Amino acid sequence: MDTEIKLKGDKVIAQIPSIKDKALRINLNENIYGTFAEIGAGQETVRHFFRSGGSSGTIAKAMSAYDKDFSDAIYGIEEDGRYVTESRLKKMLTFEGQLIEERLSREKHPNKMFFSYANTVATIDFAKQFKGHGWVGIRYQIEPDEDYNEIILHIRFKETDARLQQETLGTLGVNLIYGAYYKYNDPKRLLRYLYDHLDKDQLEIDTINFSGPRFADVDNRLMSLQLVKNGMTDAVMFDPNGKNILPAAILYKKNILALRGSFRPVTKVNMDMYEKSLKMFLQENKVEKENTLVVFEITLSNLRSDGEIDERDFMDRAELLCSLGQTVMISNFQEYYKVVEYFANYTKARMGLAMGVNNLVDIFDEKYYRHLSGGILEAFGKLFFRDMKVFLYPMLDENGDITTSENLKVHPRMKELYKFFKFNGKVVDIGNYDPEILEVFSREVLKMISDGKPGWEPMLPSGIAEIIKEHYLFGYEPNKLLKESDQ
Repeated sequence: MDTEIKLKGDKVIAQIPSIKDKALRINLNENIYGTFAEIGAGQETVRHFFRSGGSSGTIAKAMSAYDKDFSDAIYGIEEDGRYVTESRLKKMLTFEGQLIEERLSREKHPNKMFFSYANTVATIDFAKQFKGHGWVGIRYQIEPDEDYNEIILHIRFKETDARLQQETLGTLGVNLIYGAYYKYNDPKRLLRYLYDHLDKDQLEIDTINFSGPRFADVDNRLMSLQLVKNGMTDAVMFDPNGKNILPAAILYKKNILALRGSFRPVTKVNMDMYEKSLKMFLQENKVEKENTLVVFEITLSNLRSDGEIDERDFMDRAELLCSLGQTVMISNFQEYYKVVEYFANYTKARMGLAMGVNNLVDIFDEKYYRHLSGGILEAFGKLFFRDMKVFLYPMLDENGDITTSENLKVHPRMKELYKFFKFNGKVVDIGNYDPEILEVFSREVLKMISDGKPGWEPMLPSGIAEIIKEHYLFGYEPNKLLKESDQ
């Protein structure tokens, strides 16, 4: 078998089947049978199956409806008139899947596991301004009498040559089909195998959703987390219903207000900061309520526990934020300027960052920017010289004094720089805050919950304490102190 061997020192850690061998293994499985529909980058995936041999037992049909009128005639017209969309991909998968069921008799083919594979992509344009992106998916059976499963993902090309992008797409397609049939019982590994014979600088996967009987227990928010954890993308987003959403679609041309935090758990302070900063943001020039999106952002470093990502802890936080109706972003951005830069890929509209005093002090700490050739000035150029403003929530210090933008202390070398941005209105204080909750800190609430101490419930937004108790989140255990005293 033609394989790629991965080494760690002198030790073999993995043997990866070649793309030809993957396609051939699918072809030699007499029960896997289906159609390929590829739009926008040639028939790059099915080409591997034709070339590997034995394809007549696998390929029922291969097609490329390149002409828009032909495509509309087959799959219908999209409301937004676009073709590289999730909606178009789903129509392709469903239509082709139904067609094979209609045209092939189950009586004649009782053991066949049908599939439909599809992609709709736009490769790099001639001006090389837009690198291209696309939707890729498979709808398939694991047993002939079982309902269909679906794996749907969105990709962004990083290469700057259309031919290379086509080849990358073909490799990804084979990896997806192979993983769907032979790695479906371990979705986390399936994700990693999508990059077999590919590098992260060739392709970004920023959205993925699993559905169907074989993935009934898969939480797509956890799959989103894996994309960031594995370095497949810098950020993922999901809506209050827990569905992964395409960042480009939801951020496009929006006014964005972002709140970064650990939200472990979300407290009244977090929600007060959100409500008051949003009110101020909506009063800004060029900010329209109907075009404004609020994003609660958690960085990967905030998800780590003892150096590893605690997935249960992540799910606890996600559940609470979703229950409050919030859109959540998980990112690999430690520095704030990278968050703003990321948003700027999708919108030129006015942005806002809501944060506490400690976060702003960290922004003016030079140690975070030593990896940049231009140091802190380069970072600030990316952060503050965009159409962006910081909304600062006050802090109560150990002496009982309130710290605001007027009296916070930054490093002496940063003092003049801070004054410059403050004077130019880039940092404004959140007014009308609730002084009664300034002593609430997430870490103290978390300790009270895990230690079984009473009195933490009033520190959280309405309904959150009940969810924590009902689902035993953050190590909550009823009557924990009583149990420990009995031992």
